[in-house]
Amino acid sequence: MRKLIVFSAALLACIWTTTAFSAPPTSFSQAKRLLEKHIYPSEEYRETFYCGCSYDGKKQVDADSCGYEPRKNAKRGKRIEWEHIVPASRFGKTRACWSEGDPACTTKKGKSYKGRRCCSKVDADFKRMEADLHNLVPAVGELNGDRSNYRMAVITGEDRTYGACDFEIDSSRKVAEPMAETRGDIARIYLYMQTTYGMPLTETEVEMFNQWMVEDPVSEEEQLRDARILEIQGNTNPLISVGF
Repeated sequence: MRKLIVFSAALLACIWTTTAFSAPPTSFSQAKRLLEKHIYPSEEYRETFYCGCSYDGKKQVDADSCGYEPRKNAKRGKRIEWEHIVPASRFGKTRACWSEGDPACTTKKGKSYKGRRCCSKVDADFKRMEADLHNLVPAVGELNGDRSNYRMAVITGEDRTYGACDFEIDSSRKVAEPMAETRGDIARIYLYMQTTYGMPLTETEVEMFNQWMVEDPVSEEEQLRDARILEIQGNTNPLISVGF
């Protein structure tokens, strides 16, 4: 289990003084560019979230570095994609643009559309949530697709579908189980989205996430990532920057 690392006073002062020079990304496409260039800019930071695989500057996954084996989609398993820990549908499906569409959401052929595509076009609050760097991590593309918008949970048994990668999917229950070393990270992101955007969580989720945070405390890697996001986006996840 990773240990809590306390920043020095000098480093904390440096982090907090960067806020005034920061501006959050305004779109998901911009967020992805910022992630590549500033949050995961070099080899020392490039590791996929769910499996711990190394990947290069061209977003190609080194499967040997983590023992990852594709379940079905080998092509998608060779690259990383930017994964929303809290799926876009979770914070978007209650919005009118998602369920009803908008007059501005019309194709050149006059066909109306709704859902994420529409919200990304017309809803400023949704775009801010969709582009929030705290909620975005690099993941093996196949896992990003297989996880879909499933909720996080604990799954009985250890059906290693992806080789040595400790990540399980139960499609019948529409849930995914991450490895123990990332559960606290996930919990802190979900609770950040809840407090920042008023996204509701169930009592069961809150109880589970609080337990996950105890079992997997804040790590040095999380704090350093949070500091890099602060420099770009202008805010921290308090559960990480202050520690839990």
